[in-house]
Amino acid sequence: MKYIKLIATLVLTIVVFYCLNTKLGSVPPIGKFLDPVSGVWQNDTDEIIDGNVLIKGLSAPVTIHYDEQFIPHIFAENDADLYKAQGYITAKHRLWQMEFQTHAAAGRLSEIVGESALNYDRQERRRGMGFGAEKALKVMQDDPEISSYLEAYRDGVNSYINSLDIKSYPVEYKLLDYKPEAWTTKKTALLLMYMTKMLAGGDEDLEYTNLLRKFGKDRFDLLFPDFFDVNDPIIPKETDWSYINVERTKTPQSELPLDTIRETIQKPNPDNGSNNWAVSGAKSTTGNPILANDPHLGLNLPSIWFVMQLSTPEHTAMGATLPGALGVISGFNNHIAWGETNATRDVLDWYKIEFKDASRTQYKHGNQWKNTSVRVEEIKVKGAATVIDSVIYTHHGPVTYDHTFKSDNPKAGYAMQWIGLTGGNNQLPFLALNKSKNYEDYVNALKTYTAPAQNFVFASTEGDIAIWIQGLFPNKWKGQGKFLMDGTNPEHDWQSFIPQEFNAHVKNPERGFVSSANQHPVDENYPFYVFNDGYETYRNRVINDFFKSKEKFSIDDFKDLHNNNYNLKAAELLPHMITSMDISLLTSEELEIYNQVKSWDLNNDIDQIGPSIWTAWWSKLYNMIWDEFDSEDELLVTPYAYQAIYLLKNHPEDSFMDILDTPEKETANDLFVLAFKEAAKTLTDWKAKNGDYNWQAYKGTRVGHLLQSLPAFSRFDLPIGGDRNIVNATSSTHGPSWRMIVEMSSPPKALGIYPGGQSGNPGSKYYDNMIDDWAGGRYYELNFMQHVNSTSGLISTQTLNPSK
Repeated sequence: MKYIKLIATLVLTIVVFYCLNTKLGSVPPIGKFLDPVSGVWQNDTDEIIDGNVLIKGLSAPVTIHYDEQFIPHIFAENDADLYKAQGYITAKHRLWQMEFQTHAAAGRLSEIVGESALNYDRQERRRGMGFGAEKALKVMQDDPEISSYLEAYRDGVNSYINSLDIKSYPVEYKLLDYKPEAWTTKKTALLLMYMTKMLAGGDEDLEYTNLLRKFGKDRFDLLFPDFFDVNDPIIPKETDWSYINVERTKTPQSELPLDTIRETIQKPNPDNGSNNWAVSGAKSTTGNPILANDPHLGLNLPSIWFVMQLSTPEHTAMGATLPGALGVISGFNNHIAWGETNATRDVLDWYKIEFKDASRTQYKHGNQWKNTSVRVEEIKVKGAATVIDSVIYTHHGPVTYDHTFKSDNPKAGYAMQWIGLTGGNNQLPFLALNKSKNYEDYVNALKTYTAPAQNFVFASTEGDIAIWIQGLFPNKWKGQGKFLMDGTNPEHDWQSFIPQEFNAHVKNPERGFVSSANQHPVDENYPFYVFNDGYETYRNRVINDFFKSKEKFSIDDFKDLHNNNYNLKAAELLPHMITSMDISLLTSEELEIYNQVKSWDLNNDIDQIGPSIWTAWWSKLYNMIWDEFDSEDELLVTPYAYQAIYLLKNHPEDSFMDILDTPEKETANDLFVLAFKEAAKTLTDWKAKNGDYNWQAYKGTRVGHLLQSLPAFSRFDLPIGGDRNIVNATSSTHGPSWRMIVEMSSPPKALGIYPGGQSGNPGSKYYDNMIDDWAGGRYYELNFMQHVNSTSGLISTQTLNPSK
């Protein structure tokens, strides 16, 4: 009997030991994760940010001052040492984030999380993310100076990685049971591709093709016009374009393939956008230009941005950096300030490819058969066999959809031509901006910038303000790129690009301000083809009306505008709904809710219930209009909100207002009532389950960890107003990821904040310390240090010394 007990005890011990040290499904090895010596407990501390550190390859000591916001101010003797130190310090505080995002970009998440990420990885590789990063890296490596800086940054990151032992790994490595790998220059290129996909990786060509076939051209043009009836573009309407001497590409006489598409790859969040603006000294209360920027991206922890100051004896810049990339992306120096919003231009097109036979080694283009190439994608999968995915490439780009991926025709496929796969030196423009001193430097810095296309706002201590819509844009024929194109027809190819000097821009406009909010860049007089590719129509008009409302503006005015909650979309439809609907059809409970929204002041403030009622009502109404778009056989997209409201107000008896599965013929007025009744039920049910539906509660803004399954590392129910289409563009998981205001005094005075903290360590007090102030509309003064020996507002200093 005693032997049975001994054996049973031994077996139990082995099982427990195995379970504690083995990853079971999504559960990490609990023994290793909870190990008191090297497990998660070792991460419940702030990073060491003082003392001396030896770094191989430095030519001289580098000083890093940390201020009260945990912002590092790096002072180096030369650029190579500066970017090496930037790599080291960024990795010190954001290593896991840097690596995770580049794994995501490369389609390598299966290596970390297993088979659950396999479809995602195939999608990213078929999008050409690795291919695009390699092409960009080749261009950057052809620039010896930029190449040396990329290598310096790489070496700095690896110096930090090599200093780690298991106990000091960021907690996410322990949770997912893997370890950091060496940083490479390709990873920086992948990080830039990650941003390019996020901001320039969207399209609706295939969905539009389905709509064109289903409804015809006239109905399509009504639903998706190139220009809405209201257009307040980035470049003022009165701009004279007569100096442009390059013509638009002529429209070919040809047919478009009207294939039926049932499934596409995942698209970026359509709310990825931003605001920026600048006023001239004449329009500023201080007499100095003032500039602001707030990029609208996913609200995540660790935060997408990492604030730094980067200084050498020749130049100094401060602002938001991207972990994994060099330099300051949105920021300022002693002479200029700059910031970006997404230009939202159509730079991704689809081509139907006709293969010669099932071998797919050749494809038809004009009167010839061209050879394809194959990129073999080896996808390693944690806990499973490696998957091989062979992706065919044509001169257009990768054949993303073929008979092995979201299609079933062995002799046809759909190839993607995307500006992100062109290759460009997109580190150079930002490093040049960091050093720029005037308008001419700013313009020269932007000349080589290719993607993602951005609206670069500018202000200088010399008094200039400007905005350039910069990127590499195909010179398209009218209508090119809206729908699936014929890959066999050379006339459907991109024929040329708009010369950079003819990209839309304005300097020191008469109105005294420049601004952008992802709206249409130009009016119809611009000589190149630009169609309505999802342009914003509300934030931009609120911003422009604000700057037309009085003669001079202060920094406090800029703060107020950043946090402006006025709902112009509701203002343009709600009064019409209220006056048009038959309220006699409402119950007493519904009438009470109706009276609440009727008295709403149209501001999406956290303590109001009006925005919650409007949001529920609009959502139900919008879906009712487009019931004709419900289809399991084809992928469709519904029209933009602005055009839906235009139809409701101007074509209330259009056939789209009629609900298909009812015998009556509904009009817009009928839909108002029906949608309100459904919204009232939704709100009543929500209140019964959750309590009061004020806007803070109903919207439920949260900042989630990049691994969305980690609520303990996330923040929920934040007290912040706004919503999409509002200047304070904060929805439930998306919004202002960095708010910056800079007055161009000498030296500049700057404010900044973002929804997170400088540290990527959930155990640090600097992990999410800015979130509450961000939600409350408050800012921090940025300590723009003018000398390495400055001591004001510092909490510690660290020195990086050359190792022997």
